[in-house]
Amino acid sequence: MRNKLAVLASAVTLAATTAVTALTQISAAAATGPAGTAPVAAPRIAAHFDLARGQMPENIALEPDGTADVTFAAARQVAAVGPTGRTRVLATLPAPADGGVHTPALGFALTTGIVRAHDGTLYFLYASGTPDLTGVWRLRPGGTPHRVTALPADGLPNGLALDEHHHRLYIADSVRGEILTVPTAGGDPTTWSAAPELAATGFLGVNGLKIHRGALWATNLDRGTVLRIPFGPGGRPGPVRTTATGLTGIDDFAFTGRGDEILAALDGPGTVVRIRPDGTSSTVLTAADGLQNPTSVALRRGTLYVLSAAYTTATDPNLLLAPVPGRVAGTGDPAGGHR
Repeated sequence: MRNKLAVLASAVTLAATTAVTALTQISAAAATGPAGTAPVAAPRIAAHFDLARGQMPENIALEPDGTADVTFAAARQVAAVGPTGRTRVLATLPAPADGGVHTPALGFALTTGIVRAHDGTLYFLYASGTPDLTGVWRLRPGGTPHRVTALPADGLPNGLALDEHHHRLYIADSVRGEILTVPTAGGDPTTWSAAPELAATGFLGVNGLKIHRGALWATNLDRGTVLRIPFGPGGRPGPVRTTATGLTGIDDFAFTGRGDEILAALDGPGTVVRIRPDGTSSTVLTAADGLQNPTSVALRRGTLYVLSAAYTTATDPNLLLAPVPGRVAGTGDPAGGHR
């Protein structure tokens, strides 16, 4: 146990150290980014996580009762955070034999994107830097996790989107700069798009993914962009259109239910921004509200969920909840939305 804790502490330290340089640069680059603040109402911290145990929340999928299924990056875990804030670990993935030191860009093994199907099945990504573990994993309710698709060990699978209607998953590889696709049943992945707009410029490229209104939408962390890629005949990608810029450090995002309006987490700057369909943006949450390197957001019935991983602040990884004023009841785009 002592050795295990020592390895985990080392991973957490490495995570913060690796991210500090890149995200500090991102923060500086974004200093002239979105201006103006239109706060959401009464944000509150619903759950605090244990940094020493690697509980750096990376991504989120919501259950019908408001439970948040999250990935804890450095702990290699999937957990359920109930409406009262109680956290229950659902699965812990095996550590790679080398401890994850060969995981591209970061140097530690981590769980990343997660989506939930309507039957409660969870699909999530694991980046380990090794061919035996990196891939898409599936966890059925009450079951144990199994890898259903192997992904390139020299990549960093990050964002994940589910097209439940067509039984397909879409995976953002932030290091290789491409979007892969695979059937939900598993099998070999294929490259769906390797457009130049997806590439990194120094750290991480394509990141968050969402299916919305006949297109796959993506963010690029390094470039600070939001991208729309329409589904063409046979589900093939159409031309990439950049819908917003100047958002360096952008991570995951969610549609609000108002057309193409987006709420997005900006990791390095430590903010959540509202991005309008015309590409303009304004800040709605900041560190003053409790954000610490926010990684992902989700919406359900007018409540905004924001995960903070504290990668560089190294203080308080947490889950923040906030009502979204003026928003009609609903869920935004569900994780299993289809084209």
